[in-house]
Amino acid sequence: MATGPEGKLQLVQRHVRAFPDFPKKGILFRDICPILKSPAALTAVTDLFEEHVRSRQLQVDLIVGLDARGFLFGPLLAQRLGVGFVLVRKKGKLPGATVSVAYDLEYGTAEAEIQEDAVAPGQKVLIIDDLLATGGTLLAACELMKKQRVDIQGCMVVIELRDLKGADRLKPHNVFSLLQY
Repeated sequence: MATGPEGKLQLVQRHVRAFPDFPKKGILFRDICPILKSPAALTAVTDLFEEHVRSRQLQVDLIVGLDARGFLFGPLLAQRLGVGFVLVRKKGKLPGATVSVAYDLEYGTAEAEIQEDAVAPGQKVLIIDDLLATGGTLLAACELMKKQRVDIQGCMVVIELRDLKGADRLKPHNVFSLLQY
């Protein structure tokens, strides 16, 4: 098992695969599936996220995970921190009353939603996903949280594709990424 932050980061990095020209020519896809397959790498991701939260003494009531890969990392972190986990899903996937926001995709628009009673005004949340590219989905999640008058403590991702400048779109919210490419 990797020890220390640097050893954990190296372990995580060794478990990210790159696939050129996927899903289309010119894209270098970063695959996190090997992280999920390795108990040690998955533990390292959770450890590093937890260490970030605790070292900054962030007060968090809930972890908010984005559909769908944020659902993989978010509950593990929430359990470690002793807080709840809330889903942000694609429109039409949640039962009951929901609140939604539209956001732009490369070719069109989409909507993200949360159950109306999933968060309460004033709660402190961290938003988590696997990857930050252009920032559209994370920005939509931030907009949802603003609509619900929630205090966003920051955003966390396993991988950030820095050339796409997604973190710039999320300002003033802080983005913590384990790996940058």
